[in-house]
Amino acid sequence: MYIMNMFTVGIARNSGKWIIAAFYFMVSVFCTTDLRAQQTTYTGLDTLQLRTIFHEPMLPGVRPSISGYSPIGNHLHFTWNDSSYQNTGPYRVDLSGQLVEPLEEEAAILARAVVAPNRSAIAFIENNSLIVANMDGSGRRTLFSSGNLSGRPVWSSNSRKIAFSRDGDVWSMHLENAEVRQHAQKKEGEPSYMVRAWGLNNRYLILQQTDTSHYKEIFFPEYVPEFVKPGGSMRGQPHITIKSLDLQSRDGDDAFRELFSGDAYVLNADMSADGQFFLLDTTDHAMKERSVKLYNLAERTELTVFSEITDGWIYPPLMMAGFSPEGNTLYFTSEESGFNQIYTARGDGSRLTRLTSGGDAEVDWVRWSGANTLVFSSTSRDPGLRDLFTININTRSTTRLTNTEAYRYDFRLSPDRRYISYMRTTWNEPADIFLLDIRRPDREQRLTQSIPERFKEIDWQKPEYIRFTGRDGETRISMDVLKPHNFVEGRQYPVVVFVHGAGSLQNVFQGWSVSYAREYMFHQLLNREGFVVVEVDYRHSTGYGRKFREDVTNWMGRFELEDIADGLRYLDENRGYLDMSKVGIYGGSYGGFMALYALSHKPEMFHAGAALRAVTDWRNYFHANPGYTRPRLGDPIENPVHYERSSPITFADSLSRPAIILHGLIDDNVGFQDAAQYIDRLIRSGNTNFETMFYPSERHGYVLPESWYDQYYRILRFFRTHLIPGDE
Repeated sequence: MYIMNMFTVGIARNSGKWIIAAFYFMVSVFCTTDLRAQQTTYTGLDTLQLRTIFHEPMLPGVRPSISGYSPIGNHLHFTWNDSSYQNTGPYRVDLSGQLVEPLEEEAAILARAVVAPNRSAIAFIENNSLIVANMDGSGRRTLFSSGNLSGRPVWSSNSRKIAFSRDGDVWSMHLENAEVRQHAQKKEGEPSYMVRAWGLNNRYLILQQTDTSHYKEIFFPEYVPEFVKPGGSMRGQPHITIKSLDLQSRDGDDAFRELFSGDAYVLNADMSADGQFFLLDTTDHAMKERSVKLYNLAERTELTVFSEITDGWIYPPLMMAGFSPEGNTLYFTSEESGFNQIYTARGDGSRLTRLTSGGDAEVDWVRWSGANTLVFSSTSRDPGLRDLFTININTRSTTRLTNTEAYRYDFRLSPDRRYISYMRTTWNEPADIFLLDIRRPDREQRLTQSIPERFKEIDWQKPEYIRFTGRDGETRISMDVLKPHNFVEGRQYPVVVFVHGAGSLQNVFQGWSVSYAREYMFHQLLNREGFVVVEVDYRHSTGYGRKFREDVTNWMGRFELEDIADGLRYLDENRGYLDMSKVGIYGGSYGGFMALYALSHKPEMFHAGAALRAVTDWRNYFHANPGYTRPRLGDPIENPVHYERSSPITFADSLSRPAIILHGLIDDNVGFQDAAQYIDRLIRSGNTNFETMFYPSERHGYVLPESWYDQYYRILRFFRTHLIPGDE
């Protein structure tokens, strides 16, 4: 093809600026008859440029990010950039969506202020000062300004006192007489105190200490400054202690009662409306065991209302719990049935009930909308959709609130529990903020209009959304496919597989990508180049139940690769348009790990791979992020086989397919060490069939548009070279 030949000659001659200009021309203009004939089908995509995808202003705009409601509840605060640049600032919108306006930082603080129980005032900490104000932010008064104030202020149930942490100690202030008291002083070498709640008519304070003194320093050197910086960062898993403090006791240390102490994570903590029961939801460091406990402050007793054990791992984002706004009934969620469901119980542990049956539907968000009513989000229609429902805990009657097919996320309940705000996206429509009135759910109110007109003028290809069955005959898997723009029935096309990152994430759903907007646009450019682009939500992804996620435990890469391979085989057998001799694979972070893993374990299926900021040795990541790695693979000393078979570096010596390795030099999540060690292994094995590029100013999430552009320019060139005939 003429364009490809021009590109090849330009790179080979490397003769100056006219080559760069020729490249930009090449990615934006297509001269063949076939491609021109498709312009009416995909309007605007014929002139889409690589630079347009990655440079500012962002083509699809910048997604608003919800901060919270104003204390009164008449506005929703969010961060955004109305000019489609990455640098965002605070905004607010009224609940009709009619007035969107930028905010000064002073007004933006209202979204994170803590409202008094009687809704008469708000409190917040700013510049090491404790400040109270009226509900609308007026009448600001500085109550206390001394030392290092941290955390959030906590109101007493009668709205007369505020507890806070100063220099790691616990203090309170009485608003009526301005009395300041110190209640707890950490001992030398002890962790700081954090205030969790007041309890039992404000007689008790619930306090937490988080010990990180055993953390290890991990280094992520920075090379761009005049002198190299070591870039040290303390990493580890915490030891948690929860105590109750009796404010009426005069016995000093005897006033403290230890409720919990252990190597654990706190998933949820809450105080009942009557102040009698404290809920504590924890999981161990390996996330194999979870315990929901209730502490009766009046009787000084404790009860485990629910516990669960898994061979896989508890997934914290799905674990929710909290007391009703009235009384002492609580809800919590659990995957014990195989899919995340809602349970309820009394504060004394009685009447434990599974409220939702759900089948293979998941609940991924839930809150109290009234004393006896919960509002929740579920996958009941399809794993690629999210709908809202209410359920009465007494009658179990359920009401659907949403009908439009859409993917909804980031839900927020208004202070009066009447409105839900959330992000909503549909096919090829990036997400905006919507509002739903629970009492009148006949219409979803759009609050923001963040999508630029230039984006709407492009006729983006709608992916084909497919649900297929894996090789075991039981596992249902989601996949989406984008076909070449000049698609002709009966022809076969080279393939690029995109693998999402994080592992535990859902990216195949019926909407515009939440995490990978740039990549999604790049895929449409690949379609114009003649590639089929495929993405599979492999096992380990979320939204499909516990077993689907946990199957990968102790061997990451194995089942993920099986599912991706099964997706390609499904398309080959049922569609017939894949050229199975020209398949590329790429992704970032966990997706980069999978690209290298696939090249080593299935070289007969994958012929070239691009690995961006990839984990190559899971032992390194255990030290950088044990909270992620231990639950999935265990301890590397105790379970070396799990790490060896899951790490691409184990198989680097036998890598036979071409790879390109791209990594941020100051990445402080997946350290550059992973790329360096893998490349060193390739060099020592005599492998010359790989390319590399490093980005000195980038961490794990790239910031500079120039870095994004350079990275994908190289990926595009790499796949052209290795997957398009005659373009080598």
